[in-house]
Amino acid sequence: MTPSPDSLIRAGAVFNAAFFVFHIAFWRLFDWKRQLPLLTPINRAVMQVLNLCLMCAFLVFAWVSWFHTGEMLATPLGHALLAWIAIFWAIRAAEQLVFFQRTGSSWVFFTIFVIGTLLYAWPLMAV
Repeated sequence: MTPSPDSLIRAGAVFNAAFFVFHIAFWRLFDWKRQLPLLTPINRAVMQVLNLCLMCAFLVFAWVSWFHTGEMLATPLGHALLAWIAIFWAIRAAEQLVFFQRTGSSWVFFTIFVIGTLLYAWPLMAV
């Protein structure tokens, strides 16, 4: 049985919310209190600002996916959002291969990002 486009987009909402929570943990997971001071002030700022902006993007992706599922499937703007979110996760999957060592955990993250791509690309192909 194939999942419905609605259920895939709702799963995408949970997926993005999970990445929001994961990025909240970056300061602790990567020991940024100790590690970031080793960077130049500008690089330290860029790391944190980019992480906070990604967190905002994940929240927007999750919110729109959960509360505006129907509009995403029925309107040109919704289709554009589906495409953009799918492209975002596809780019992130490609970046995993380019910027990270290809270890077991890196392939796991690559696969997770491909799943994120499919959660949005599949419903787009169904409309």
